[in-house]
Amino acid sequence: MRSILEASELLRSRRVSPVELTQECLARIEELNPKLNAFITVTADSALDEARQSESEIQRGEWRGPLHGIPIALKDVIDTAGVRTTAASALFKDRVPAEDAEVVKRLKSAGAVLLGKQNLHEFAYGGSSLVSYFGEVRNACNPEHITGGSSGGSATAVAAGMCYGAIGTDTAGSIREPAALCGVVGLKPPYGRVSTRGVIPLSQSLDHVGPIARTVRDAEIIFQAIAGESSHITVPLENSPPHKFRIGVPRKFLCEELDPEIDSAFQEALSVLSTMTDISDITLDVPTDRTLQKAESYAYHAEFVRRSPELYQPETLRRIRTGEKITPEEAAEAKHALTEERRKIASVFKDVDLLVTPTTPVPAPAISELKANPDLLRPRELVLLRNTRPMNVWGLPAISVPCGFTQSGLPIGLQFVGSHCAEATVVQLAQAYEQATASHKRTKLGRA
Repeated sequence: MRSILEASELLRSRRVSPVELTQECLARIEELNPKLNAFITVTADSALDEARQSESEIQRGEWRGPLHGIPIALKDVIDTAGVRTTAASALFKDRVPAEDAEVVKRLKSAGAVLLGKQNLHEFAYGGSSLVSYFGEVRNACNPEHITGGSSGGSATAVAAGMCYGAIGTDTAGSIREPAALCGVVGLKPPYGRVSTRGVIPLSQSLDHVGPIARTVRDAEIIFQAIAGESSHITVPLENSPPHKFRIGVPRKFLCEELDPEIDSAFQEALSVLSTMTDISDITLDVPTDRTLQKAESYAYHAEFVRRSPELYQPETLRRIRTGEKITPEEAAEAKHALTEERRKIASVFKDVDLLVTPTTPVPAPAISELKANPDLLRPRELVLLRNTRPMNVWGLPAISVPCGFTQSGLPIGLQFVGSHCAEATVVQLAQAYEQATASHKRTKLGRA
C-alpha cells in the first residue's frame, strides 16, 4: 500500500483519484473485516461522496494539503455528527452525536475522506481489544493474536491496508501499544496538544488523541492536521536541533524483564541509534499509581453504572467499579501528584534530548490463551502497558515505531519519548531511525 505522502503526490498531480483510493480501501475492508473485526461502522456512501467532492476540488486546483482525498478512519470513541459513536458498548450502541469532535472538524477541513468508526476495547478501558460488545479485534499480522488496545481496531486496520491512517486515543498507551503489536507507527502528542473535545473520556487528565499510520512521515502529516493551533507548543516539526541527539536509556524498570526476542531487537535498535546519537543510561523514578485514572473513569460512568450496569461487558464494569470508593479528597491528592510529576520530569531533559525504550516488554499474546484463562487478561494488559503508561502521567510526546519481528512473525515496537515541547525532536529521530532500518518496510499480514 502507498504511504499517505506517496498517495497525496499522485492525487495532487491527478494521476490517481480520491474515488479510486476510497474504493480500494472499501474493498479491503469488505475482504478483511469479517476476519479482523476492525470496523464497527463503515460509512461507504458518505466516504464516496467525500471522495467525489475532493476529486472535484483537486481538479479545480483547490488542493487543501497532503490529507486532501486521503481515506482515514476513526476510533469509535470520537464523535461524528449523524454517525453512531458506540465506544464498543451496548450502552451506546445507538448513540448518534449531533456534532463532530474537534479532531473530526480538523480532518474534514484538511479534506480527508472518512471511512468509518473502528472497534476498540470497550470504553477504551483495556489494552487488548478483546472486550467489545461488537466482538474481539484480531491482529493483521497474525489473527490468532491480540491487537493490543484500546485502539486495536485502528492499528490493525492500518496494518491491513484498510485505511491510510487512523485517529486513536491514548490514556495509558492505547495508541502506541497496539501500534507496536500490529507493526505500525503510533504517535501520542504531548498532553493538550490535540483537542479531546467530543471524545468519550476514559480519564480526562490522562487522555490524549493522536494518529496511527504506516510511516513516521504519515503520522506527522495527520498530526499536523489535527494539532491545535492555539497550543503553547509552537516548534515546527521541520526544525532540527543544532547538536547531535543525546539519548537516555532508562534501564531500571522500563528495560527490565523483557521477552528475550524483544530485548534482542532493542539492543539491535540501540546499535543503530549509536551511529547517529550519543547514548547513556539514566535512572527514572517511574510513577505507577492509577488512583486518578480510576477515579476519573468512575466519575464519568457513575450514573450509567447506577442505571444500566447490565449494558456493560462484565470485565469493563468490574474495572470501572475499582474507582467507586475513591474519595474526592483522594482524587484531588492524586491530581496534585500528577501536576508534580509533570513538573519534575522536565529536569530529566537537561541531560538528554530523548528517552528510548521498548514499546512493550512482551509481544502480542495469543487470543486463545487469554480466553482460556480470563484471569490472565488484566495482568497481561498491565504488562503490555507498563512502558507506555508513565508517558501519559508525565504528559510527554511519545512515538512507537516498528523495530523488527519475533521469529514467529509478531511485530516489535520501539518507543521514543521527548520533553513536553519536543514532539518535533521525537518525530525527527523516529524518522531517522525508520530510514536507517528496513523493518518498517516489511509487511507480514500472516493469514489475514
